[in-house]
Amino acid sequence: MFSRVAKPNNISALCIVARNFSSTARANRKVAVLGASGGIGQPMSLLLKQSPLISHLSLFDIVHTPGVAADLSHIETRAKVTGHTGNDELGAALDGCEVVVIPAGVPRKPGMTRDDLFNTNASIVQTLAEGCAKHCPEAMICIISNPVNSTVPITSEVFKKAGVYDPKKIFGVTTLDIVRSNTFIAEGKGLDVSKTSCPVVGGHSGITIVPLISQCSPKVSYPQDELEKLTNRIQNAGTEVVNAKAGAGSATLSMAYAGARFACSLLEALNGKEGVIECGFVKSDVTKATYFSTPLLLGPKGLERNLGLGEVSDYERKIIEEALPELMKNIKKGEDFVKSR
Repeated sequence: MFSRVAKPNNISALCIVARNFSSTARANRKVAVLGASGGIGQPMSLLLKQSPLISHLSLFDIVHTPGVAADLSHIETRAKVTGHTGNDELGAALDGCEVVVIPAGVPRKPGMTRDDLFNTNASIVQTLAEGCAKHCPEAMICIISNPVNSTVPITSEVFKKAGVYDPKKIFGVTTLDIVRSNTFIAEGKGLDVSKTSCPVVGGHSGITIVPLISQCSPKVSYPQDELEKLTNRIQNAGTEVVNAKAGAGSATLSMAYAGARFACSLLEALNGKEGVIECGFVKSDVTKATYFSTPLLLGPKGLERNLGLGEVSDYERKIIEEALPELMKNIKKGEDFVKSR
């Protein structure tokens, strides 16, 4: 059971906007956000600016980055902010970075799947990953750009080609699935959401998203029809937002929160905090899929230990098996994209 999966701590007095965004300890960490002018990048950069663990927040995008950087630089927190625009400045943005978060890419619109974004976002992620492999090969890479099931393998293949691949340092950020699960369960059961924790495994799209509701803390139970309905809502929550925004965007604010939460958990682990656990999509041998999201123990060198699936219900085992063919197809698509270029 996942009682061992710790819920992120309450808000630090030094960072008043999210769970587990920082400890009171300081560290000199340079963090880059690639795609910092976008719908996810701007609010996520705002959240990261508030972490005392970041001494230099480096913002990169193809347009408008100096303005975003100037705006954030007026905030009375520790991190120095610099803005970098265009491929000629990518090296300066990345040089010396220890954590790189990549939300760059085009958002989904009504009727689009994450896979519809593949051709555009795959090229963007490949270019940015090549920059990371060249300018900060030891950095922790946190991939948000969709489809994550494919963009994480793309990043790994780029690092392999460059001869600097370390599977413990490349993460697909699936935290939004956990955030949604916690919220939906807490709202439905009348629980304190800050004390509700439900791991989500698999991938980061549609049926590949598998909430392990049997492992939720505190313990919850549902009739089978309600369990299936809740699972379906968690799997399709992104589409719920896309449709609600009616063409004006996708899940930007909640993804910014989730991305900042993962990045700051990783920073705390790099800073020596013990017991930091987040789910993430990584190179894996937990299932027959070569990448799979599970709870991960984070440490000073990135992924310290994959905590695996734990005990799952018959229903969860069934939907994991149903998810694997789609997940493996997504992974292969990402790997083939790099190999063919």
